[in-house]
Amino acid sequence: MDIHLFSLLEGARAATGTVVIIDVYRAYTTAAAAFLQGAEKIILVAEVNEALQLRAGGAGALCVGEVGGQRPPGFDVGNSPHEVSQLDLNGKTLIQSTRAGTVGAATAGGADRLFVASLTVAAATARTIARQRPEQVSIVAMGAAGRRRTDEDEQCALYLRNLLEGRQPDPQAVRSLVLSGGESGKFDDPEQPWNHPEDRDWALRIDACDFAIAVEREAGLLVARAVAADGS
Repeated sequence: MDIHLFSLLEGARAATGTVVIIDVYRAYTTAAAAFLQGAEKIILVAEVNEALQLRAGGAGALCVGEVGGQRPPGFDVGNSPHEVSQLDLNGKTLIQSTRAGTVGAATAGGADRLFVASLTVAAATARTIARQRPEQVSIVAMGAAGRRRTDEDEQCALYLRNLLEGRQPDPQAVRSLVLSGGESGKFDDPEQPWNHPEDRDWALRIDACDFAIAVEREAGLLVARAVAADGS
């Protein structure tokens, strides 16, 4: 297995083979929380207007996401695992749009297979990919708005690579490195109330989920579903 690490939007464009798009704070931690709450699938879109149009057309029940970290006008819930965890999403389809994670997924046109990930699903993602035995894996840390590298996404990429290469990285060491990174402090900033401290707690539940999040193109849309790590 040949594993390559990439970053930001240019990395998503360059990625080939089995591609993993990483967004820890917060898109794919939010997605994991949604699946834990019973969501059936999540449609990933790059643009806010596309999400609103899809909901208006009946493609999904709720719009989830952010622009500048905040819930866009007309959206039902922000890009927040804490907010999503308060909802009954059993059997529902969500439509998610964020400035890094979902844009990265939409940009990864060279992928043979596509996964999206955060620290919550890292080990499950590694087991799922290892079972498929791809020749090439590209791991893309999306960072802030896909334009600036951030510690939590870069650390998640390294953690996932180590797992795929058969090592046993220390989750607590990863947690410490992420907490000391510049993005973690925003969850304590009273001027950014949309960044809930609970979102950081969710993001640092390393390997808490026993599923990966696989993305397939269906009727022209990128559709994410939870897939059991053991293949069942």
